[in-house]
Amino acid sequence: MKLYFEEYGRGYPIIFVHEFESDLHSWEAQIRYFSRSYRCIAYNARGYPPSDAPDSPAAYGWEIAVHDIDAVMRGLSISRAHVVGSSMGAYAALLFGLWYREGASAIVAAGAGLGSPASDRENWSRNATALARTLAARGIDAMAEKMAGHSTRIRLKHKDPKGWQDFAERLKQHSARGMSNTLLQCQAVRPSLYDFRDQFSQMKAPVLLAVGDEDDPCLDTSLMLKSTIPSAGIWVCPNTGHAINLEEPAAFNVQVERFFSTVERGGWGHFDQLRQSVSRHENSTAAGLTFDGALP
Repeated sequence: MKLYFEEYGRGYPIIFVHEFESDLHSWEAQIRYFSRSYRCIAYNARGYPPSDAPDSPAAYGWEIAVHDIDAVMRGLSISRAHVVGSSMGAYAALLFGLWYREGASAIVAAGAGLGSPASDRENWSRNATALARTLAARGIDAMAEKMAGHSTRIRLKHKDPKGWQDFAERLKQHSARGMSNTLLQCQAVRPSLYDFRDQFSQMKAPVLLAVGDEDDPCLDTSLMLKSTIPSAGIWVCPNTGHAINLEEPAAFNVQVERFFSTVERGGWGHFDQLRQSVSRHENSTAAGLTFDGALP
């Protein structure tokens, strides 16, 4: 299985994991920005040429998508990296943080959680299966414009018409077979992120959850993840839908850079860690005062 990747810049590595309706090109604004000081690697998931797009649905799966992050890192001799994912890629990035705990030094999950709320589960699975069958029968050219006009893209179309047009044109170049298999084996059948709450409560990696305030299913799921993952913070971008890094690239880059900087200097932690740190400091101060008072 061959996965196509592009690499820019030097420094500590960042792995970018794309969403379902796009590919590595969706990270262009982030790679241009972060490659000034980081080693940026973006790859196309299996099913997205020029990565291999196997005919067999058995070659796809949500678990496989998580393991592919590790495969990319191993192939590039990277043992540890920051991981940034969007939507489908955010799902994989979060589970990578669970399954490969030593591999992720920090995780950014943007627009995580489509299909996760209990109220959405049935419709999510049914719609993903129906779209997969339509793609297989009619091809990507017939479906690209409709997919690009979905409610999750309305904000992008209004904010950045040129960016939306580029997104729609790239969509036409995708593999209908690859996307259909991805829908059937990843999207339609993947567990809800709520199913991993117990595991997420033990997660050690620092996490930044990025979500638009108009991305309702992902907003609810991000709030759940914020309350569950000990070292998670949440950034809610106003007047923004699902494609947060495309809709507001400058704001997204600032928030992610601030997160990475805080993690790298050891300042990112959850409340219990901070409270313990303060308690240790106070105890040390108290011990010092007692000792000083005992001097002759």
